[in-house]
Amino acid sequence: MNEQERLALEPERYELHEDHGYRFELARRDFLKVVGGGLVIVLFLDRALARQESGRGGRLGGPPLPKEIAAWLHVAEDGTITVYTGKAEVGQDIRTSLSLAVADEIHAPLASIHLVMGDTSLTPYDMGTFGSRTTPGMAPQLRRVAAAAREALLDKAAEQLAVERATLTIADGTIRHAASGRALSFGQVTRGEKLVRAIGDDATMTPPEKWSVAGKPTGKVNGRAIVTGEELFVSDVKQDGLRVGKVLRPESFGAKLASVDTTAAAAIPDVTVVRDGEFVGVAAPDELVAARAISLIRAKWEPTPQPAARELFDWLKKNPAEGGGFGGRSDHNKGSMDEGLAAAEQKAEAAYTIAYIAHVPLEPRAAVATWEGDRLTVWTGTQRPFGVRGELAQAFAIAEDHVRVIVPATGSGYGGKHTGEAAVEAARLARAAGKPVRVSWTREEEFASAYFRPAGLIEVKSGARKDGTITAWEFHNWNSGSSGIETPYDVANQRIEFHATRTPLRQGSYRGLAATANHFARESHMDEIATAIGMDPLEFRLKNLRDERIKNVLTAAAERFGWKSRKGSAGRGSGVACGTEKGGFVATCAEVGVDATTGRVSVVRAVTAFECGAIVNPDLLQNQVEGAVIMGLGGALFEAIDFDGGKIKNGRLSDYRVPRFSDVPAMETVLLDRKDIASAGAGETPIVAIAPAIGNAIFAATGTRLRSLPLVPSGVRAAPSDSSPK
Repeated sequence: MNEQERLALEPERYELHEDHGYRFELARRDFLKVVGGGLVIVLFLDRALARQESGRGGRLGGPPLPKEIAAWLHVAEDGTITVYTGKAEVGQDIRTSLSLAVADEIHAPLASIHLVMGDTSLTPYDMGTFGSRTTPGMAPQLRRVAAAAREALLDKAAEQLAVERATLTIADGTIRHAASGRALSFGQVTRGEKLVRAIGDDATMTPPEKWSVAGKPTGKVNGRAIVTGEELFVSDVKQDGLRVGKVLRPESFGAKLASVDTTAAAAIPDVTVVRDGEFVGVAAPDELVAARAISLIRAKWEPTPQPAARELFDWLKKNPAEGGGFGGRSDHNKGSMDEGLAAAEQKAEAAYTIAYIAHVPLEPRAAVATWEGDRLTVWTGTQRPFGVRGELAQAFAIAEDHVRVIVPATGSGYGGKHTGEAAVEAARLARAAGKPVRVSWTREEEFASAYFRPAGLIEVKSGARKDGTITAWEFHNWNSGSSGIETPYDVANQRIEFHATRTPLRQGSYRGLAATANHFARESHMDEIATAIGMDPLEFRLKNLRDERIKNVLTAAAERFGWKSRKGSAGRGSGVACGTEKGGFVATCAEVGVDATTGRVSVVRAVTAFECGAIVNPDLLQNQVEGAVIMGLGGALFEAIDFDGGKIKNGRLSDYRVPRFSDVPAMETVLLDRKDIASAGAGETPIVAIAPAIGNAIFAATGTRLRSLPLVPSGVRAAPSDSSPK
């Protein structure tokens, strides 16, 4: 992982747990209380400190995380295999992919695997579900656990059957002794006994070419529950006496509460009003009463001056951040730019801009909180249950082991649910009301109070010879981040820098982090150089690439698309883009149509080739790729946050457009299966190539080069050929 993809938590969150062995022992004892008898395997792995972009507008720092990461596997007497992981299911279907890993390694039916996920009282500590790390990180861990469990089961079975271990076979949840015809199910082997084993990194795991369960198309393991409505989300959590909470929001960004009158709200029967510093909220018997109560609160706010959207990019460049700012720092220098430009026969220089965009999760933030004495339990949709536990412990000055965070099924995250605002709000209201409270953000609150994908300004200067060799590459990114900032192209002379800046809006992680912005600028500029020297964009890329994995996806996408045989016509054009991030490699070819009368751009066809090592589940992988491409259409074409005077001007779905069915082009996905390479995650990387491919296709169709995301919020004719500041 690169620097800005790594996660750090505040030091104060761990003051009570500097002895990480103490934390692990507590968790192990709690786990054994819950699962009772059975076979338990404990995994110890070293893990370096990781850091991750946060939704708080800055990078957080903290001490090294615990070296021991424990994963538990429980084999019940009925043969059910329960696996505990701190990862959260937010719609990416890691419940299925992780179940496949365990079933494959322990040699049990997939239906016998049950995952308990994201429960801080039951699952081992986990930094969070982010950065496409579940497949390359958690899946191997659970495979090691399953491998250890398999070996322990064979040992126990050999003892029970009084035979040589080497004479036993294991398959489909059963251990057999062929010579005597005897067989034991996994449940018969455990007999309710507890077995704890500590293992290191040396467990023997099945290589991808010998997978028997993974690597094949598999439906969602909980698909029936999803389509029948049995799947439980935060809104489905029921508690006796449950109240509905509402929170008073500032009228503009950075506004301070000058005064507040809660008299009218407090006069409503059965309504609890809470005032705690800047926090003002109510708890009521139902949604209507809560909404009425919050509307009766009279508040005066002191605004803080803020720039408007039209001033944003000049503002970013003129307002460097103090103390490092958002996204860390990333400088990559090689050779001499002066020499590279002197050797160039063609030079190019351009600026590209990226707007703030919202996550727009299907399920806005929500939480249910209940107190029992000084112990707090919260159900919430988050990608970081242990991080939210720390936030709650800090907010209420209680020990972390007095806080339990449970993550039900969550209606998407996309990097937007790293923080626990709704959880803290619900807990604050529940403590005052003396009853459980649910806080569910409205769509308007989601737009106004959540964090956005960072906006950015990117300036590029380059030089190339007429034979297509790039001689110089200078790339500066202001604010959006350093993820994916390095060029994959072979350039002898380069200067690449990320500049952290102050930001008028709250910003944080988004699917793909800054890789979308950096790929857009880089792949757009690659087309500009190719055009300047009169070279085919695909040929130009292949000439300057040395990485065979990128070349493979680029070639695969172009062949499926029919790049060489494409025919341009008035208002019709094709574009290509490629790149790599988080161990995945992607290339997208897009065809667009531009209406000469209205200027409306339609993406007609998109072909994406993707490679992330050994494929765990082809169906799931295709879903991830196509979902990322569709999501990327919004940021490419029309998604942008408009703001002025410290207020969001398009903070509802009637004003903020996301991709619709009518926007989705004919899509084709080419998956390259590399069983010789360890699996990487696929949730983020496929999004990075669609925007530059569309932008390049628009240029091919119209001759107009668009350098700002979104490309065509009002149609291509309404957009100037260079809408970025110099």
